Amino acid sequence: MQQGILHANSVSFSERALLICGSSGSGKSQFSLELMSLGAQLIADDRTIVVSQPDGVWARCPDAIKGKIEARNVGILHAAPMETARIVAVLDLNSEEPDRLPPFRTTEILGHELPLFLRPQYKTFAPAFLQFLKYGRGD
Repeated sequence: MQQGILHANSVSFSERALLICGSSGSGKSQFSLELMSLGAQLIADDRTIVVSQPDGVWARCPDAIKGKIEARNVGILHAAPMETARIVAVLDLNSEEPDRLPPFRTTEILGHELPLFLRPQYKTFAPAFLQFLKYGRGD
């Protein structure tokens, strides 16, 4: 079993996790909070343990930060954490999506290929990603 720690947030809806990557200050925690306000559950803020399993890559939180998320200019907030969930996609907040209907992109984590999304150009994109976590993408 391979595992590692990524500088990334992770949230889940119905045990389907989104791994949110980006540099410091890119909005990982803010976007996680937006998804949480729509019903997603926090797995991890800022550091996500990724574990390779036969059925995919799973996300979990380091014990030291479990149930905590930073809200910039507010403080550290408590959250009811999801223990673990299978990662179904990766969002890269460092790169902006140029296409209205983007091509299917992938990235590899621990030998597993996962769908990759780039940061949408519009400000309120949390509902679109929650819908993806619920039902997937039609391509």
